[in-house]
Amino acid sequence: MAAEVRPRLTVLSGPSGVGKSTVVAHMRKVHPEVWLSVSATTRKPRPGERHGVQYFFVNDDEFDKLIANGELLEWAEFAGNRYGTPRGAVQERLESGEPVLLEIDLQGARLVRESMPEAQLVFLAPPSWEELVRRLTGRGTESAEVIERRLAAAKIELAAESEFDVTLVNTSVEDVARELLALMDVV
Repeated sequence: MAAEVRPRLTVLSGPSGVGKSTVVAHMRKVHPEVWLSVSATTRKPRPGERHGVQYFFVNDDEFDKLIANGELLEWAEFAGNRYGTPRGAVQERLESGEPVLLEIDLQGARLVRESMPEAQLVFLAPPSWEELVRRLTGRGTESAEVIERRLAAAKIELAAESEFDVTLVNTSVEDVARELLALMDVV
């Protein structure tokens, strides 16, 4: 009998506004057994977001403690807020044989690559720069200043595509979700 292959960590990253959350939401609707790590963040909840579902919403002191205690696999500051991946839950799921997906930014993906070189890094790219700009400005949830910061960050993030193992272009949420599941050996 062949040895069981343990699933490896899959990291989905890409520029802000590329549709990472939309792809992941679709994927989890079709395959709820894929475990998505819930990040801790210091940002305030957006309308409809719930603690422990989209994020663990914590204050700066609580976030500092997570860092000091080595409880984050990675963390980054983005648009004035901090985001981090709780280490323990990720390791528990991987050890139990569950496929684990992280949806994080470029800085976080680089940190995961350092601490878990066996992780599979997947870059989600927009069909075009114009489409990315349209998605970011079309949200209507951020000020012009925040949008400008996100666009500047997106240019840097797009330039890092070659650091990833695989690139998927988000032309269709369904297609990208299917490709991502195949990369994770879930389908």
